[in-house]
Amino acid sequence: MDMTLTLAERNVPRYTSYPPAPYFSPTVGARLYRAWLAELPKSATLSLYLHVPYCRELCFYCGCNTKAVRRQAPVEDYAEHLKKEIALLGAAIVSHRVVHLHWGGGTPSILGAGTLSALADQIASTFDLTGIVEHAIELDPRYVTPEFAAALGRIGVTYASFGAQDFSPRVQQAIGRIQPFQEVGRAVEMVRAAGITNINLDLMYGLPHQTVEDAVHSAELATSLAPSRLALFGYAHVPWFKPNQRLIDQNALPGAAERLAQAHAAAEMLETCGYVRIGLDHFASRSDGMQRAAKTHRLHRNFQGYTTDAADTLIGLGASAIGRLPQGFVQNAVDIGSYVRTIDAGQSATTKGFALSSEDRLRGRVIERLMCDLAVDLDAEGGGRDFSAELAAEEGRPFVRLVAAAFDAYLPENQQRHSVAV
Repeated sequence: MDMTLTLAERNVPRYTSYPPAPYFSPTVGARLYRAWLAELPKSATLSLYLHVPYCRELCFYCGCNTKAVRRQAPVEDYAEHLKKEIALLGAAIVSHRVVHLHWGGGTPSILGAGTLSALADQIASTFDLTGIVEHAIELDPRYVTPEFAAALGRIGVTYASFGAQDFSPRVQQAIGRIQPFQEVGRAVEMVRAAGITNINLDLMYGLPHQTVEDAVHSAELATSLAPSRLALFGYAHVPWFKPNQRLIDQNALPGAAERLAQAHAAAEMLETCGYVRIGLDHFASRSDGMQRAAKTHRLHRNFQGYTTDAADTLIGLGASAIGRLPQGFVQNAVDIGSYVRTIDAGQSATTKGFALSSEDRLRGRVIERLMCDLAVDLDAEGGGRDFSAELAAEEGRPFVRLVAAAFDAYLPENQQRHSVAV
C-alpha cells in the first residue's frame, strides 16, 4: 500500500484536548472540581458550554453524546436540571467574566423558544456577560422555525452553526438525515432575519456512497449561502463505540484513497470560492475573526474544534459536558439519569477528569500549536525540553494529527479507540 494511504489509516485522536477524553479517570471527581474552582483567580475569564443531549431522531453517522426522544417532557425536565446546575456553579464562581457562550448537543433547538429563553435568562442573571465576545449555538436546520430564530436574536446569539454534511439525496438517505439544500437555505435565512449574520456550516467527507463529485458539489452549494465559516470533517466510523453507526453499510464507505481525494477536492473548492483554510479542517471568510486569529497565532482548539475562545477556564454544563481549568479537565456524568440524580442531590455532576502535570501542559501547548498553526516553535513552547526522539519518529509525515501524535505520551496505551487520521 502507498505510504500516504498507510498513514491516512492510522488511528489517532482529533486532539481537541490533551490528553484526549478517553484518558479521563474517576480520580478527578466533584470534590476536586470544587477545589479547583475555588483556586481560580478573580481575574480569570470563563467560557460556558451547555450540552443538550437530545435529538428528535439519531442520524446514522452521529458520534455525539445524544439520544432520540419523541416527547417534550424529558427535554423540559432536563432543562430544569440545567437550571439547577447553573445555580450550583453560580454559587461556586464569583466575579468572573464570561467571554464565550456555546450551546451544543445533540440539538439545542429541541429546547424550543420558551425553554431556551428561560435558560438564557438564568445564565444572564447568574454570570457576568458584559464582556462576552461570542455567543454560539449548534442547530439542526430541519427544526429551526421563525419563532425559534427570533428567540436566538433576543438572547444575544451571535453565531449559528448548521449541520449540512452533504447535499446529495443518495448520501442523505444512506446516513439517515434527509435535508434538501433548500431546507438548509431557509434555516439560514431565518436566523439572518433575526439579526444573526455570522453563520457556520459543517460539511463531511468519507460518508457512505459519497463520491468526490458529491463532496465538491456540496462544498460549492454551501458557499452559495455565504457563511462566515465552514468546517470539513472526515466521518469517523466507530460502530463499536457508537451503535447507531451499525446502520451504515460499511461496504459503502469510501476507502482511504477516496477519502483523501474527497477531502482535497472539497477543500480546493472552498478555497476557490474565497475561503481561507484554517488549521486542519476549518475555513473562514477573510473578514471573519477566526481568520484574523489564525494569522496572528491566536487560534485555539477545544472540544468544539477550532475557536477564537481564549478564556482561562471552560465550564461544562449538562450531561457529558467537559470543562477545562488551569489544573486539569473535568467531565460530567455521561448518563442522563446519573446526571439528574446528582444535580437533584445538590452536588456537582463531575464523575471523571484529568489532573495535568507540568509535562502534560508542555505537550498540550506543543500539540495545540501544531493543530492550529501547522508549525510549532519548540524553543518557545517546549520550555527547553529535548524532543529529538519525537521529531525523529515523525520526520516527513504529511498529516498534522499524525505529527501531533508524536508528542502524545499516552497514545500507545489505547490507539485503537481513535478514528483514522484522514
